[in-house]
Amino acid sequence: MPSLAGGSQIKILLLDIEGTTTPIEFVYQTLFPYVICKMESFLHEHFRESEISSLVQELHAQHRVDERQGIQPPAWTEEPGEVWLRSCIAYCKWLMGIDSKSTPLKSLQGKIWQEGYTRGELHGQVYADVPPAFTRWRLQKREICIYSSGSVLAQQLLFRTVSSGDLTPQIAAYFDTNVGAKTETGSYRRIAESMARAPYGFLFISDAAKEVGAAHDAGMQAILCNRDLRSSSSQEEKPFIRSFDEIFPD
Repeated sequence: MPSLAGGSQIKILLLDIEGTTTPIEFVYQTLFPYVICKMESFLHEHFRESEISSLVQELHAQHRVDERQGIQPPAWTEEPGEVWLRSCIAYCKWLMGIDSKSTPLKSLQGKIWQEGYTRGELHGQVYADVPPAFTRWRLQKREICIYSSGSVLAQQLLFRTVSSGDLTPQIAAYFDTNVGAKTETGSYRRIAESMARAPYGFLFISDAAKEVGAAHDAGMQAILCNRDLRSSSSQEEKPFIRSFDEIFPD
């Protein structure tokens, strides 16, 4: 196991999802294509529901901000009805194309995935070492929390439907972009405050070096998760893990 200062003080494992608990391929080859395929029919069916309508309005407001900032998103036609909705769809697909962490986009994605999970068209995926690690850490009286750019709903759906069984009873809390961006130090401080714990009581694990750095700057223990055996030498120079088997193995 990599050296962790004050490892006995770590009571909460704060985990990223993509590339950490879950294969990146599942996100980009299954979840995102599902949204692209279903977005138009979903919005036509649910647009008049208050929650979905609010998300679309938030996306429209974000589009105006993007235009003012000169980002040049696809045009959003102001005509009401079908054309207006098509503009929303085009904008959402554009945001996904640039891997935007937009909060209303992530919320809309979660709603679309919810239908897919309910219909049995989607099933969550995690690496094989994740379920036994969750069991082990809980037996050690440590708490498990998730922090992802995906909405809390999307996180819960994923962990509830993995092939080994529902993992959500072992997860104490979920955090998404409503707490702040994952590359911002303040986000990790807010997470610690919400759990009524000092930052040094957390171990944050992610495959993104900037996120690990932000958590470390907030006072958390943090370590890079590099599951890619073809990693470059520059990555090898920093402490990292290949598997959750390396974290508090007994």
